[in-house]
Amino acid sequence: MCKEIRIYVSLDYKISSMKVRIGLFLGAALLLFAACKQEADKPKVIYKEDGTSAAATETVSDKDRSEDIRIADLPVLMGQSDYLIHPIGEVRVYTYSSKTGMSKVNQTSYTVSNYAPFELTGYLENLMFQHKDSLQIRPLTNKKIQIQSVTYLNPLAEKTKKNILVYSVFDADTNRDGKLDSNDIKTLYISNGSGKNFKKLTVDLHELLDWTVIDAQNRLYFRSIEDINKNGAFDKDDNVNYYYIDLLSKDWEVKSYDPFSVNKPIEIEE
Repeated sequence: MCKEIRIYVSLDYKISSMKVRIGLFLGAALLLFAACKQEADKPKVIYKEDGTSAAATETVSDKDRSEDIRIADLPVLMGQSDYLIHPIGEVRVYTYSSKTGMSKVNQTSYTVSNYAPFELTGYLENLMFQHKDSLQIRPLTNKKIQIQSVTYLNPLAEKTKKNILVYSVFDADTNRDGKLDSNDIKTLYISNGSGKNFKKLTVDLHELLDWTVIDAQNRLYFRSIEDINKNGAFDKDDNVNYYYIDLLSKDWEVKSYDPFSVNKPIEIEE
């Protein structure tokens, strides 16, 4: 009888322990879901409270950078360009648990970019340009930005001998959290292969969706989305805009177009 009682007590204890574990697991899962949802719902634009529709796009104020360690990756030479590119970023420290789970381990990364043929990616603060036959180095910009990608238009260079770089950039603290990162609006920039004539193509407060180059036309097409309902997020109720530029033009004038506009068909002789 005593054995049976012990068995029932042990079984009841195991069931209770299992319930506690399941409850803790579900609680942690709900907290994680809530945190992720809160992050996902965070608007990319926070508008001013003075009744205007203009958002705060002022750049992040310069803070004390004594704790930041800025470094440069080894230079790259893209395609037929005569200019070396030195990617500039910060040393990153990653913290993770040890195998025993009893302590934290810090791992330092001294790599700030990744290079694939004709493209640099990473979290870059700036790029330094240097002619291959010179010791002089100049920055891409003096503004505080974060560069997500740099693409060298190699087919265009092979055909026209013109070196052009296209950039995906976060250039303003649009959500006003004091940081420049992927939670802000992504914009599109262009420059010569030397880094000169660095120009913004997207309209302020328009989020870049994507871009492509049509080599047969020597044109760059891109789309952006506009927060027309001013809710700080980009969703199905907002407006998608369509643009292109002539890559061989001197000023890279941005022109809008409507792919849904129906005109009289043009007869093409074959």
